[in-house]
Parts: sequence; structure tokens; C-alpha cells
Amino acid sequence: MRESWKKSLKFAIPLFVGLTLTVIAYFILLRFDGITGAFSKLISTLKAFIYGGVMAYLLKTPYNWIEGKMKKLLKGKKESLAGGLSVVLVLIIAILVIMILLDMVIPALVNSIASIINEIPAATAKLEKTVRKFAADNAVIGNYIYQGIDALKNTGVEWLTDKVLPELGGLMGGVAGAFSSVFSVFYNIFLGVIICIYLLLGKTTFARQGKMIIYSIFKRKTAEKVLDEICFIDKTFVGFFGGKILDSAVVGLICYVFCLILQLTLGMKNAVLIAVLIGVTNIIPFFGPFIGAIPSALIILMDSPLCCLIFIIFVVVLQTVDGNVLGPMLLSGSVGLSGFWVLFAITLFGGLMGIVGILVGVPVFAVIYDLIRRLVYYMLEKHEITEYLPQKQEVKEDEPEAKK
Repeated sequence: MRESWKKSLKFAIPLFVGLTLTVIAYFILLRFDGITGAFSKLISTLKAFIYGGVMAYLLKTPYNWIEGKMKKLLKGKKESLAGGLSVVLVLIIAILVIMILLDMVIPALVNSIASIINEIPAATAKLEKTVRKFAADNAVIGNYIYQGIDALKNTGVEWLTDKVLPELGGLMGGVAGAFSSVFSVFYNIFLGVIICIYLLLGKTTFARQGKMIIYSIFKRKTAEKVLDEICFIDKTFVGFFGGKILDSAVVGLICYVFCLILQLTLGMKNAVLIAVLIGVTNIIPFFGPFIGAIPSALIILMDSPLCCLIFIIFVVVLQTVDGNVLGPMLLSGSVGLSGFWVLFAITLFGGLMGIVGILVGVPVFAVIYDLIRRLVYYMLEKHEITEYLPQKQEVKEDEPEAKK
């Protein structure tokens, strides 16, 4: 009787769990819009804490390094000041880096826009002259070109009259909304900086509290595995972003040197702007080089088509070297994904989360990939299928002791 009860229970528990999960999944699908709306509202409410957490995580590595140096410097004196001084120094360094980048980019960007605007009339006149000459040499094609230009003019007038002018009435409301959004962003960033300071100063306390919670939920052996996985996640993210930032800085420096050479030899302009665009966008995996190269090439094209052609060839060579030599050397082992899975991760998380997904998709997928790999290895070992498991290195036995 007892064995029969155990068999029934063994069959009923998975069935109950499956039915429960099915009901939960059906409820989520039925109320999907409401759940996503509530989640979006929660994210919007906690945006300042998200900003602060991201800032603290990005500044964690330099903060730990500065704090270690400060503790050695203040040893035996006022070691408790090390944390506060470290926070002040790391924030000053971060602000200085941002100000230097903005100081390099904004003036060059304004000059580029002004140059493009000044070049538009000459470029338009040149294009019109070329079209007229081509139309004069080819009467039939020229007739179609002039018909297209007349149609474009008529359509443009109708578009301005029917679409643009009615929309101008609501322009002030849109401007007010834009100012409100900008103010909200700056307010959240200001609160985020304060939260970042609290997180950096209390990182030891928060880490200890987190360990207490994990040990209170799981048994010691399971809790240690959870903590090991958290350490692996942290190592993956720090290794990926640290390596990508260093890689992007090197790529930007190489691009700047090359643009300086073009500036001295062929008179190319905006070397700083081009180098910063290439370096910053290189942080984005796979698509980043193209995102930075396209606007850079257009800026150079307005000034010199020859320099644009040389720049495109240089970018192709630079990204080939970066993708096959420089990047793997600086990112060695940080994610452990092949090119296929990197592209898959960027496409998936980019579609789900936008630009944030493009930035964090690779390390997030690397963690998911590692969890699935460990689960597969565990199940293979449990089923005693060892031919697919990684081969462990054999330890050579010690040589027998010499005869006495």
C-alpha cells in the first residue's frame, strides 16, 4: 500500500507542477499588456536607482584600486577616510574624462555641421549643373528628370501646406514636453550620482547582506555554488566591458594618428571628431564599427572624396586587425562565445531591449550559455554518457621512490 502511494505521489507531483506552470503561462499571456505596463512603470519609478547602480558598477574597478592605494597610504592613521576619499577621487576622474570627451567632440561636431551647411549650396549647384548637362546630352532621359523635378516641387508644396503647417500648432506643447523629459533625465542622473556614492561606500555591507540572504535560503553547498556563479557573472561583465573599453581606446588612438597623417598630407579636417566617433562606437560589438564609420565617411566626403575613399579602406583594414588580433588579445576568455553566438546575442537582445540590449547582450548571453553548458554536462554525467564531456587532464603518477 505504501509503495503504491509513493508511485502515485511520484506521478502526481510533476503533473501538478506542469498544470500550475501552464495556468501561470496562460495568465501571463492573457494579461501581457497589463504586466508589461506595470513593469514599465516600475522601471520608470526606479530609474534613478538603475542609473546609480550602473554608475557604481562601472566605477567599481577603479574605486577598488584607488581604495587599496588609499588604505596603504593611510595605514595606521585615519584608514576610515579611505572610502570617502576614494569616492571623491573616482568621481572627479569620471567627470574629467567626460568633460575632456565633450570638449573634443562638441566643437568639432559644431564645426562639421556648419561646414556641411555651408557646402550644401555649392553641392546643390554642382549637382544641378551636372543634371542639366546630362539632360542636354540625353533628351528622353532629361524629359523624365524635369518631370520628376516638377512633380517633386508640387508634392513638396502640398506636403508643406497639408502636413507641416497644421503640425506647427502643437509645436509649443512638444517643446514643453521635451524640456520636461530633459529635466527628468538630469534629475534622475543627479539622484543616480548620490545613489552611486551610497553603493560604493556601502559595498562591503551590501555584499555581506547578500551573502546572508543566499545562505538563509539555500543549504551551504548550494549557496556556495550560487555565489560562485555570481562571481562568474561579475567576472564576465567586468572582463567584457573593461576589455571593450581598452580595445576601443586603442582603436580610437590608431584612428586619430591615421587621421592626423591625412590632415598633414591631404588636408583632411575633423581628425578628433572622427577618431572619437570610431572609438566610442567600437564599444558596440559587431555593428559598432559600421555605426561609427558611416557618419565619419559622410563627414569626410563633404570635404574630400579622395580622403573618404582612403578612410574607408583604412577602416576596413583596422576593423579586420581589431576583430582578428587586437580584440581577441584584449578580450581573451572574457565571454568565450563564437562569432555566430555574438551576432545572435546582439540581434536577440537588441530587438528586445534596444541600444541597452546591444551593449549588454553579449555578456548576458555568455552567462546564459555557461549555465546551459554546465546543466548539459551535469545531465550527461548523471546519465553516464562520458564521451561528450570535456576530457580531464591526466595527472602523471609520481615516479617510484629510489631504492634506499
